[in-house]
Amino acid sequence: MDTRNRPNSVRSRERGATSIQILVILVPVLFGLIGFAVDLGRLYMIRGELKTAASGMALAAAQRLIGTDQGLVDASTAAKVPIDTSTGFASKYDFGGLAIGQTTGSLSSSAPDPSFYDTLQNAQAGSGASGGSTARYVQVTLTADAPLTFWRFIPLASAGKVSVQAGAVAGISAPLCTVCGIEPYALAAFDQSDTADFGFVQGTIYTLGYSCTGVPAPSGLPYSGGATALVPYLLLDRLNPNDVTFPDENSQAFRGGAAGMPGVNPTNGFLTNSGQPVACFNINNAAPEVVWANALPTLCRNTVASPVSSALCGMDTRFEASPSSSFSTVCSGIASVSTLEPVYSPDSDVAEEVAYASYSGNGRRLITISIVDALNPLGGMTVLGFRQFLLEPNTNQTTLTPPDIDGRFLAMYVGSVAPVKQGNFGSCGAASGPGKVVLHD
Repeated sequence: MDTRNRPNSVRSRERGATSIQILVILVPVLFGLIGFAVDLGRLYMIRGELKTAASGMALAAAQRLIGTDQGLVDASTAAKVPIDTSTGFASKYDFGGLAIGQTTGSLSSSAPDPSFYDTLQNAQAGSGASGGSTARYVQVTLTADAPLTFWRFIPLASAGKVSVQAGAVAGISAPLCTVCGIEPYALAAFDQSDTADFGFVQGTIYTLGYSCTGVPAPSGLPYSGGATALVPYLLLDRLNPNDVTFPDENSQAFRGGAAGMPGVNPTNGFLTNSGQPVACFNINNAAPEVVWANALPTLCRNTVASPVSSALCGMDTRFEASPSSSFSTVCSGIASVSTLEPVYSPDSDVAEEVAYASYSGNGRRLITISIVDALNPLGGMTVLGFRQFLLEPNTNQTTLTPPDIDGRFLAMYVGSVAPVKQGNFGSCGAASGPGKVVLHD
């Protein structure tokens, strides 16, 4: 039949019927596509939130890996901090409304203890977990139920939820060429050809004494394991003349001994063209390191300069809360010491250790020192690398002695066991040395 001869009203009704049929077919399809997009977007968002939380947990845990058994315990505790709801700042999921590791209504999530590994390959593969003090990497895996809005009408998702998983691996990086926020001390290498330890012997306790001139040279401090050799050191210049909060140099030396100098917008790791000191040290530094201006060596067996004693007062906060009370003649005279002391807490283990494996502290006693080509109080020094020591208390005590006229203290050489606060990679060619904590995936 020729439809051209049909009335217009009939043709209009037929087109309308066809449109309705198409609409009936498309509406469910459109709603399905919208539902697919909404639920899929929500799943991606939830997985992203879990990934962020896992990364934060892994980074927090890896910071605690300092080469001791206690470090693993502390790492497991630190991993839970980012999802601790008691703080009010916990990482959550599903638009930040659901706690990770808890059950809310019909939705559950799990946050098992992190796993520790000796190698990055094992950590990324999730095999060969290590429970020992040699662990350098941590893996965190989180699982959570994600609620479904539209997909619940699909038979395969009739429960109205689906499980989502995310994980992260963090650990110690390769050796750094630039290290920031460390203690401003320098030791001369015993053996520059020994790129692993520079001639220092791991596990050996040394007496570090301030470099001096003349005779008689100071002797090593005693400790319960026997005599110690004296190794001279210098305080490197990190005086910040633009510090308006703590302008006094003894206050700044105190802070350097207490926890390393805080960051001051480091650029290239040494004194900038403006003269602004920075809190970084570079291996093979382009600008030579120099001694702290007012901490030049004195005659041996004569009292060291005040910044040296002030730095020791700061270092003693790693053993006791108020060095100024114990050593009032030296520490109480530091400007703002009553404000500074409460900032720094003592280590959780202040006992004498004859082996690093027996140390059960939180890392406060670990210091990172620049190893230089030679101590040169009247010229420049080149940094060869960075190595770490465990501070030891005086024999049969739980403190240092800041008033020591030779600036002496005991320290056990431990190599590169703990991550540093911050730093950068480069082309310095360091084959060993401390790294920083980084995400590895």
